[in-house]
Amino acid sequence: MTLKEIRKNCNLTQKEASDFIGVPLRTYVEYENNELNADQLKLERIKEKLEEYSKNNTRILKDKVLLITGGTGSFGHAVVDRFLNTDIKEIRILSRDEKKQDDMRKEYHNDKLKFYIGDVRNLESIMDYFKGVDYVFSAAALKQVPSCEFYPMEAVRTNVIGSDNVITACVRNGVKKAIFLSTDKAAYPINAMGISKALMEKNVIARSRQLLKGDTVLCLTRYGNVMASRGSVIPLFLNQIKEGKPITITNPEMTRFMMTLDDAVDLVLYAFEHGEQGDLFVQKAPAATIDTLAKAIIELTGSKTGISYIGTRHGEKLYETLVTQEEMLKSVDLGNFFCVKADNRDLNYDKYFSKGNKHLDLGESYHSHNTKRLDIEGMKQLLKKLELFGGPVRQHD
Repeated sequence: MTLKEIRKNCNLTQKEASDFIGVPLRTYVEYENNELNADQLKLERIKEKLEEYSKNNTRILKDKVLLITGGTGSFGHAVVDRFLNTDIKEIRILSRDEKKQDDMRKEYHNDKLKFYIGDVRNLESIMDYFKGVDYVFSAAALKQVPSCEFYPMEAVRTNVIGSDNVITACVRNGVKKAIFLSTDKAAYPINAMGISKALMEKNVIARSRQLLKGDTVLCLTRYGNVMASRGSVIPLFLNQIKEGKPITITNPEMTRFMMTLDDAVDLVLYAFEHGEQGDLFVQKAPAATIDTLAKAIIELTGSKTGISYIGTRHGEKLYETLVTQEEMLKSVDLGNFFCVKADNRDLNYDKYFSKGNKHLDLGESYHSHNTKRLDIEGMKQLLKKLELFGGPVRQHD
């Protein structure tokens, strides 16, 4: 990623970037315009400082009230870790599990953190909790592929109807902006979880078309597997190693995007700052085969365990897609992100019959087989960066 792209992602002018880094404007401009001839060590340091600025930039949430649905999960904890000790006014955690809320309350012990018992499936149970809220992260969902395969209507009730209830609560209470979290499994979905998330996306975009200027802005983020989050394979692999069992792999050639929880939070924040009505944001990410991930974990833990190949499970793909071929036609490349603009055509069906695209070249989708591929060493470096092996992996339901 170029220095210019990083600066733009930080939403900074060249003068603001040079002031933050502490170099003369002329020097900064020279680095940005001629990276190949720049001092590479200094260039990398400048990039690191700007990326750190991006992660620590919390201006948008200053003195604001943020509500997170499904906030006791991995994503909710990551958001709280990032913002609780900033100048944010209040973070509201909305979920239906009082035990997890009590654990979280004791863990943070901070008056800025407020807890609300409610179920997104029931609009009446959540409506009042959105009063006075500025921004919403909608993370409540059923995410387990096997569970959703056996109980698809439960996935519909939470992922589709539940998210629609969140939209209604946001609009009626004057929330400024709401970001709905989706998954790569919603692109070309083949399982019930992905299908329910795809329908959630369609509904968010459809509802966004109906809103007026000044109403809640509805946006979407879509990302791949979040490393060490609930349901990811990393905690499973570590538990298998701890128990002296071989690591179980379905298909060694299967690839998955590798994103951290910080990446997920960064993506949602980017959508908050730049999103317009109906936008869908995707963050570019590296990928690795499951075999590479398993071998990297074995090497990092010093384990002598083996690998057992059990075959592809029902509802699994060989690779995951973050942006489909069709979406790439209307996407905007923002450097570190793709923004898929909403299709805001009206219901004048004559346009669909009389007008089309004569030169439709779909090109290639953006998926985990054609993004940057990590080898074992690259995967180990990413795992080390997450500090997963300096102590127990932290999981949250």
